[in-house]
Amino acid sequence: MDAHFFKFLGTLLLVALASTLAWGSHNRAGEIRLEQIGPLKLRATIITYTKASSTPADRDTLSLCWGDGVCQQVPRSNGGGNGVNIGNDIKYNEYVSEHTYSGISTYLVSMTDPNRNLGILNVNWPNSDAMMFHLQTSYTFLNPQFQGENSTPQLLQPPIDFACVGQMFLHNPNAYDADGDSLAYQLIVPLQNVYTAVSNYVWPNMVGGGSPTNFVSLNPVTGTFAWETPQIVGEYNIAFIVISYRDGVPIDTTVRDMQIFVQPCDNLPPVVETEDKICVIAGGLVSFDVTASDPDDNQLVRLTALGGPFQVPISPATFDGSPYFLEDPFTRHFEWQTTCEHISDQFYSVVFKATDNTIVAFGNGDTTGLSTLKTVRIKVVGPPPLDVQAVALPGQISVSWQKPYICEGAADDYFYRFSVWRRIGSNPFDIDTCETGLDGKGYERVVWMDDFPIVNGRYQFDDTDVERGRTYCYRILAHFAKLSAAGNPFNFVESLPSDEVCMQLSRDIPIMTNVSITTTEVADGNIEVRWTRPVAEELDTLLNLPPYRYQLLRTEGIGGVNFVAVAGADFSANSFSAANDTFFLDTNQNTRDKAYTYKVAFYVNNEAEPFGTAEAASSVRLNVGSSDEVNILTWDYSVPWANYSFDIYKRDNASGNFNFVTNTVQSSFTDPNLVNGTEYCYYIQTIGDYGIEGIAAPLLNLSQIACGVPLDTLPPCAPTLSVDNLCTQPEQLDPNNPFLNYLSWSNPEVTCPPTDDVAGYNIYFAAQQGDELILVETISSATDTTYQHQSDLGLAGCYAVTAFDALGNESQISDPICVDNCPIYELPNAFTPNGDNQNDLFRPRKNLFIGHIDLRIFNQWGDLVFRTDNPAINWDGTDSNGKRLAPATYFYRCQVFEQRVNGEQAQPALLSGFIELLRE
Repeated sequence: MDAHFFKFLGTLLLVALASTLAWGSHNRAGEIRLEQIGPLKLRATIITYTKASSTPADRDTLSLCWGDGVCQQVPRSNGGGNGVNIGNDIKYNEYVSEHTYSGISTYLVSMTDPNRNLGILNVNWPNSDAMMFHLQTSYTFLNPQFQGENSTPQLLQPPIDFACVGQMFLHNPNAYDADGDSLAYQLIVPLQNVYTAVSNYVWPNMVGGGSPTNFVSLNPVTGTFAWETPQIVGEYNIAFIVISYRDGVPIDTTVRDMQIFVQPCDNLPPVVETEDKICVIAGGLVSFDVTASDPDDNQLVRLTALGGPFQVPISPATFDGSPYFLEDPFTRHFEWQTTCEHISDQFYSVVFKATDNTIVAFGNGDTTGLSTLKTVRIKVVGPPPLDVQAVALPGQISVSWQKPYICEGAADDYFYRFSVWRRIGSNPFDIDTCETGLDGKGYERVVWMDDFPIVNGRYQFDDTDVERGRTYCYRILAHFAKLSAAGNPFNFVESLPSDEVCMQLSRDIPIMTNVSITTTEVADGNIEVRWTRPVAEELDTLLNLPPYRYQLLRTEGIGGVNFVAVAGADFSANSFSAANDTFFLDTNQNTRDKAYTYKVAFYVNNEAEPFGTAEAASSVRLNVGSSDEVNILTWDYSVPWANYSFDIYKRDNASGNFNFVTNTVQSSFTDPNLVNGTEYCYYIQTIGDYGIEGIAAPLLNLSQIACGVPLDTLPPCAPTLSVDNLCTQPEQLDPNNPFLNYLSWSNPEVTCPPTDDVAGYNIYFAAQQGDELILVETISSATDTTYQHQSDLGLAGCYAVTAFDALGNESQISDPICVDNCPIYELPNAFTPNGDNQNDLFRPRKNLFIGHIDLRIFNQWGDLVFRTDNPAINWDGTDSNGKRLAPATYFYRCQVFEQRVNGEQAQPALLSGFIELLRE
């Protein structure tokens, strides 16, 4: 044998020895944190918490895979390379490395270690140490010129915590993102490999069967995990993902795996009393006391704090907590002088931890006290622009506000620009210091820019898109943003809104007030149209001389442009006091099928062109959509005043009279519990006003009468599908046909109350993920909610199901469920090709869901003697020339290609080993 072969054999033996040692009990918790330190360069920190007493399995090095095909051995960096023992049989470890990528993309940075610690009750019990411990963080390099740099959040609260039997348990990871990205949280099953859940996992509350008062939840916004209440003493693991969003787009996902020790507690944990939530305007001082006490006598308490306000580089918070045990109760003080750089649309979290000096035994002789975590959420909001003023000028309104703005000098140009918002009429709402921006308040942004002109030492905006006679109200917002290397903004934050300022322009032209349908007919419909006179003082009748003339103009539809004069609606007066014709009944119109829009042109002094024209107003157009036992009413209009509520009227089919049904502030209404096939008729009365003194209010206008006949056009709700097979549920195995997928789904009549008429189901299937789903079966029974199916690829495939009713209305398709094969391929280590028909061929011991292989067999000198791509192999002990090979030990390498739902995939590791060829 040559030296190369013996070197190879020695390597195999070392790997086997290392694998044997690796099965010691070890990993408890951890995560991977990533920091961008260059255009395409990351610093990764693997954080693990391990079982300190498992010295044979202690890792001074871990393998980190960067997601671009490169894996690296990373030495431990903390505690002089030995880690730090933090008590309770727990060691804290950090492994830090850096890597440069070739291009912008999303990468999955991961670490897999051979084992978890023994004794985790909800992970593969009782063999949790047989489960791999896997951490991963999905990271996205952003375009640095436009989107800025990106680092994943820091999870400041350690992922090891202690709970008491029978007492509520709360934990918060205390996430802080220096980039200002938004964070969301979601529970997942702990992992044993890339996107692979550990086997035989049960949620902590279900260990021992669970109970009605024993449940777990994770708040997706705050990240607080709640368990009410632990019942069984022991160690548990949970995992969750922290999703980072930049400008509403998810960019990173960090997996945290954490461990909870549930202990029997013969006393109560400490109590922390302080604030729950604080909103502060930047520049304000956040100052509050934190009191720690213990409900049990003769207890001492320790009080500490962690959180984002302590991490900010400018003006960090302070807390005079105590790392020592003190007699309770005692009070300590938190203080944070906020600045403009702290402004964020996310809450900062500060977690206060009170621990008593209870002696609770912990397995290996260590002890721990009982703890309580109290989370205080702090939001720092942008100050509102101050001293907003408005002046009405001919054809415009000039709006100005105070300069300088208090946050103009924020570091890194964090203050970005102002925006001006406008609405017709006032909305004098009370400003909530926790609610920034103007969403839902009826204002429209008319401009935003960073170079508003400065006039008389004030910022100024001239609004020229205004109509005479209207009242315009304004508010100003300040905007903040992080800036990329090229100065492009990201992670925008809005300030509190300024106070409102309102200004009414001169009423020197008519103003439309009514377009109301009084008769609904195809040819004989009537529409009542009204408008106001100009205000004499604002018209200046000494300058604008008589005669005065109103000309009513009309166009079909809502918001039409081709206006024509209305016959008989042209009124003139030789004095302003006589110009009183402000009402017209427009007759003989098709009000049943059409909407109409009107405006009034106003002329003075016999001039050919109008002095001004009132802003157009349309009739109210009611639409009735019918469905199963309901009519759905919607209505449209375009008017210069503000409609703020709507009266619904419905005709009584017995008397023919219209009766009031309800009032709503929405522009839609659903009339339920109707009889299918029966006609129902309605009209709408809109209620609104201008908010202008001297104009009558409320303004009432009627729609046409519209009718609808309810009938069943609504499909059922979509079922919820699940798929099991021998890979997911071994007990489902049918010995006569193990390759069946067992589909089951919910009956929407049970799970979705609006559905009451399911007639059957359609089953859809795609052989591979991404292929089009094809109908494979129709089940004509509402109660038959199971189906068995066999894929051409074994078990791999994707399924979806729909429900349909007796009229053929089909539901939306259910969320597709893709199931995969569970490939198995094992080779024996000996065979006897001696012609006795027993073990004459070298074949796999187990061969399931394998597409093909690349098997190569070598002799002791490293010469290739046999090669095949057939998973069945069937090697008879001859070489490629058909010559019988001598009895000996042969070495093989085998690349296995599995049949998967997304196509054939190579197993990540080569199979290799030795084959004894025996002739006796």
